[in-house]
Amino acid sequence: MGKRSRTLSTTSDIDNNHHPRKRSAHSPVNLPTPTSTKQMSDDAMSDYYSDEEMEYNYSDADQDVDDVENEEEEDYAQFTPALPAKKALAWDVEYDSVEPDQLREIVTKDVDHVAGIFGVEPEIARALLRHYKWNKERLIEQYMDSPERVLASAGLPIQLGTFYPSTSRTPAKAKPTPRSKTFSCPICASTQPIDMAMALPCGHTFCSECWEMYLVSKIKDEGECDVRCMEEGCAMRIPTAWVTKLLDKSTFERYQELLLAAYVADNKNIRFCPFPSCDLAVITPNFSPTASALSTTVPTVHCGHNHTFCFGCGEQQDHRPLICAVVKMWLRKCADDSETANWIKSNTKECPKCVSTIEKNGGCNHMTCKKCKHEFCWVCMGPWTEHGTAWYNCNRYDEKAGVDARDAQSRSRASLERYLHYYNRFANHEQSARLDRELYAKTEKKMEEMQIASELTWIEVQFAKRAVDELVRCRTTLKWTYAMAFYLEKNNETIMFEDNQRDLERAVEELSELLESPIEPATISELRSKMTNLTVYVQKRNEIMLNDTAQKYQDSAWIWNVSVPEF
Repeated sequence: MGKRSRTLSTTSDIDNNHHPRKRSAHSPVNLPTPTSTKQMSDDAMSDYYSDEEMEYNYSDADQDVDDVENEEEEDYAQFTPALPAKKALAWDVEYDSVEPDQLREIVTKDVDHVAGIFGVEPEIARALLRHYKWNKERLIEQYMDSPERVLASAGLPIQLGTFYPSTSRTPAKAKPTPRSKTFSCPICASTQPIDMAMALPCGHTFCSECWEMYLVSKIKDEGECDVRCMEEGCAMRIPTAWVTKLLDKSTFERYQELLLAAYVADNKNIRFCPFPSCDLAVITPNFSPTASALSTTVPTVHCGHNHTFCFGCGEQQDHRPLICAVVKMWLRKCADDSETANWIKSNTKECPKCVSTIEKNGGCNHMTCKKCKHEFCWVCMGPWTEHGTAWYNCNRYDEKAGVDARDAQSRSRASLERYLHYYNRFANHEQSARLDRELYAKTEKKMEEMQIASELTWIEVQFAKRAVDELVRCRTTLKWTYAMAFYLEKNNETIMFEDNQRDLERAVEELSELLESPIEPATISELRSKMTNLTVYVQKRNEIMLNDTAQKYQDSAWIWNVSVPEF
């Protein structure tokens, strides 16, 4: 898991570069990364758990549980649980969770910084930063070289004073002739008082109603915040003052949301939480999701609302240990018709004459195409006239065409069976994790039953909830290990990967079975001991699985059986 998220609460959390202050980074460490229980040395195994834990020896469990409960009671008494320090793992990413207002404060500081350097109004600085996708270094370098060129490319007037309108309803008025009292709008062709005319510094003049409808359409319908002049081919930017004066409150709020979204979209180190109705963002000060970084790292983060997602691809779940590019390939494969085509290839053949697809639904090898009436042998694909009465057995010598057809079908069938092997297990763990989440309600009821059947307190029965939490996490890991195994080339690394996968799966299923076991007053103490120790064991097996996989990404040890595109 990545560094625990927290929500910035004061401006002191913002450094001089207007970003959240960095916390101590989790530098990757070379932890023991055993590849399977069998292949681990005694010394390496002791770094994770003892031999007694490996053999599920619960003889000393009562003392362990009492120690855990004493710590929990002290934590709950202080209302601020002290979480144990965890080792930095190979997939750790430093990050912070921020609220929208804190994000706007960061934007404002960036704007004020550039405005102070250039000696311009914040409106101009904001427009320039948006044009340069908030790359301050590149903007400052090019602006110092040629301010006029930078202003023109950003759709701003070279004479900056002309960009700021008056404070009246009509921010900028057309320049009528001395006798002119009316104005004909080129858009709606209506004649209106000259006070209703509005013009940008480019000189293009339209009525205020047309400007208003144009802005509403761009912001609400098209979701744009960088709105330009209505005149075709004109790149003059519409100032924020116009948006403020012409739009109602809801449209202006939408405009502000779009501005913030554009800022996040242009910044590789910031991403909004993808969960519905969550408006928090996550900042990774020391990690940019480049193609190179995402080929060796799965940057899993948590927003302030404890939503878990991948910072690299935005997937609404922890998809470790599989990297983003392969996750995308797998999800596309599961969603499209590629495997439907494989099934057709595996269970049908094409007529040798008209190439129509035919499915064999009986034992007879004598096939007649419904389309062209061609008769042929299902086994060798040759004309049936050469077979006589051998309807159920073809003893003809295999000619090349028949051999090729059968080989292609065998390869397709093998490919389908291999895909189904991994997909069925992927889907099974996905469904099991979903059912395990539903266990929360059942677990609370079971915890109440434990209290009634024994003298345990509510805090003392929390071990059941912790077991469910760990079970869901580990099933998610197992789900993605099967997707990963589908794309791995078969070699020694893959065999060791599958050993770790098997060990984790076996422990997960044992913990799941234990959670489903009935509660008996006489065996609550034993159940508590077993579940607590098994939860710890499952957690450690999961860490071994993830850390070993992540370390081999760093070492470029994984070999894919397909070409993996850059993400």
